[in-house]
Amino acid sequence: MLKSYLIMFIKNFEKLMKNLICLIIILSNISFPQKFRYQQSIGNFNDASAFYLVPNGFIYVTDKENDEVIQLDTLGNVLKDVGGFGWNQSQFDEPVDVFADPLSVYVTDKNNHRIQRFDRNLNFISQLYTRENDNPDERFGYPLSCAVSNQGDLYVLDSENKRILKFDLFGNFKLQFGGIDAGKFALKNPKSMSISSDGIIFVSDQNSILTYDQFGNGITKLEFDEQINSLEIIFDRITVVLNNKILFARTTQENFEFYNLMLEDKVDEKIVSSVLLNDKLYILTPEQIMIFLPFSE
Repeated sequence: MLKSYLIMFIKNFEKLMKNLICLIIILSNISFPQKFRYQQSIGNFNDASAFYLVPNGFIYVTDKENDEVIQLDTLGNVLKDVGGFGWNQSQFDEPVDVFADPLSVYVTDKNNHRIQRFDRNLNFISQLYTRENDNPDERFGYPLSCAVSNQGDLYVLDSENKRILKFDLFGNFKLQFGGIDAGKFALKNPKSMSISSDGIIFVSDQNSILTYDQFGNGITKLEFDEQINSLEIIFDRITVVLNNKILFARTTQENFEFYNLMLEDKVDEKIVSSVLLNDKLYILTPEQIMIFLPFSE
């Protein structure tokens, strides 16, 4: 009899804990600010294509009109810029994406078919170029995006072959995935890529987001009603731009639930990309970075 009561107690306790966890998740999502008001704008660009914020206070922006990458502080002061059209070190031919960590900055140099790596002060370190390598599996052309995992692996979104390539810290090829042999996880028209803190690779592909593990295995495929313009992940927060609408989700959730981030002030310019950091919403347009603060009525 005592054993039966004990089993029943354990089952009820497990059910209670599951309900409590669900309630905590719901409350955390409800408490998260979903409405934002305009605070200020920083930067002055000609045709910004991407940006990335590093927690140490630096902002990096690629301007494809000027073929340059710009380093700013959070007040909008330009600390340094490098670039100009060309194919030599620190020159670009349509820089379309930038990724940064506290030590390095990686710029996707699309028409030069390479990834250029700089230190945090934009001093050139190295480049990754594989388009003429003998092994076809490790070649990439017209890259659209790159990102580095917490393990130090570099992932490159290859638009020429519609796949993702993985390299180690030293630029050695490790694997490729998402190509024509990936079945329902094959990429059709990829545009952007980002990596969560737990190593999950997120790729926007037309009106879908596909996720892969670090070994290239497909995990999920999320469908949207509109085409995805960009996606960015900072820590465990992902923001997705659909036309001029911004969605938010946490990558730590088992089933991603996206919320619409509402702006009290309308953005008249095209939204290129967005980042959510420390509850501030940063929106990149072709000409500036608009900063929004949480708003509560």
